[in-house]
Amino acid sequence: MANFSKSNVPQFSVDVYQNEYLPEGGREVNAVVTVTATGGGTIGSAVAAPHLYSPGEGPSAAVVLMLDCSGSMDHPPTKMRNARDATAAAIDTLRDGVHFAVVAGTHLAREVYPGDGRLAVAGPDTREQAKQALRKLGAGGGTAIGTWLRRADRLLASADVAIRHGILLTDGRNEHESPEDLKAALDACAGRFTCDARGVGTDWEVKEVTGIASALLGTADIVADPAGLAADFTRMMETAMGKEVADVSLRLWTPAGATVAFVKQVAPTVEELTGRRTEAGPRAGDYPLGSWGDESRDYHLCVRVPPAAVGREMLAARVSLVIPHPDKGVQNLGAQGLVRAVWTDDLAASTSINPQVAHYTGQAELADVIQEGLDLRKVGDIDGATAKLGRAVQLARASGNADTAKLLAKVVDVVDAATGTVRLKAKVEEADEMTLETRSTKTVRVKK
Repeated sequence: MANFSKSNVPQFSVDVYQNEYLPEGGREVNAVVTVTATGGGTIGSAVAAPHLYSPGEGPSAAVVLMLDCSGSMDHPPTKMRNARDATAAAIDTLRDGVHFAVVAGTHLAREVYPGDGRLAVAGPDTREQAKQALRKLGAGGGTAIGTWLRRADRLLASADVAIRHGILLTDGRNEHESPEDLKAALDACAGRFTCDARGVGTDWEVKEVTGIASALLGTADIVADPAGLAADFTRMMETAMGKEVADVSLRLWTPAGATVAFVKQVAPTVEELTGRRTEAGPRAGDYPLGSWGDESRDYHLCVRVPPAAVGREMLAARVSLVIPHPDKGVQNLGAQGLVRAVWTDDLAASTSINPQVAHYTGQAELADVIQEGLDLRKVGDIDGATAKLGRAVQLARASGNADTAKLLAKVVDVVDAATGTVRLKAKVEEADEMTLETRSTKTVRVKK
């Protein structure tokens, strides 16, 4: 087992990419902020606090695996078997000392292991006991995902740990509770744990699964062939075990007269964060970024500032990173970036678009037009769908997003990628369409 001592706590950095020049009277400042966490350094004793780490182990963590056991999981029977095997593989990936539980999800949420509202502590004996309990699982009943999430939340809340994570698998639609019930559950769980969500097969609802992952700051994906579940679950658990700091927030301070137009994650996926702001003192707000290990993510900020005359300069925003602290409320992670505004009469300077901003503006549009195109295709608007998906092909080519381009080519025949000229395919495999929809928000990093 790897030793994640306090000296292994990630070091955070913030880099700002922008064109700070505005024309006279210009108001809108755009910037891409890259947040990077790298291991091997220390970021202060307040961050490497006892509540985050146990001696000789990795950061303290708890994971609940929520496995769909509704009746549809028995059609075909190999689906349930693959799901059990995948959950067992994920359990084998748990680091010693991690708290964990397995929940069988139907129209109810039943604790499979260890039971009685408890979490087990991962070790050779508990892993084997959990896998034995999995072998007894069968399929039967309905689907009420909000119930599963609430049970996971109660279990995770029982552990005094730094990292709380869920992994959820479903093969069907959330038919045994209302959309309002699911939303209420997501609202109740948001900020309390992160959750990766997976849909297996093709009978589930993409917007439900991606909505769960989005609300709980996790990942979403399709596993069209149940035989691929074990590899996917193993990767998910390996990533979860690599998380070292929980509940990181991006704090954005703006001066008097300035307002935040939007904040969105743009890499590795597009995720709208604007509406998730919590106030953090005068003219400051926090935007949740979830749990971090060794990784880098990009965020697009847009700030509206008071117009000014040529030659004026101002600080448009200050970006920093914070985490909760048991004694101080929040702890600053020591990384900071500045977003500036400079008014100029140099037309070339004020009209130039920063390459990072331009790239991610295109990536966000790519995600939007794929969703719009697929929605139009579903309602039979052939012309509208063709126009939107053609634009998507054009954007994917321009940004070098080869993976999305390949997925689009399974839904449309590409006549000319450069101009976005396409024809809708007469017949599209359902798995291909769902894969494109599920992965539409995945982006490629800009070459800096």
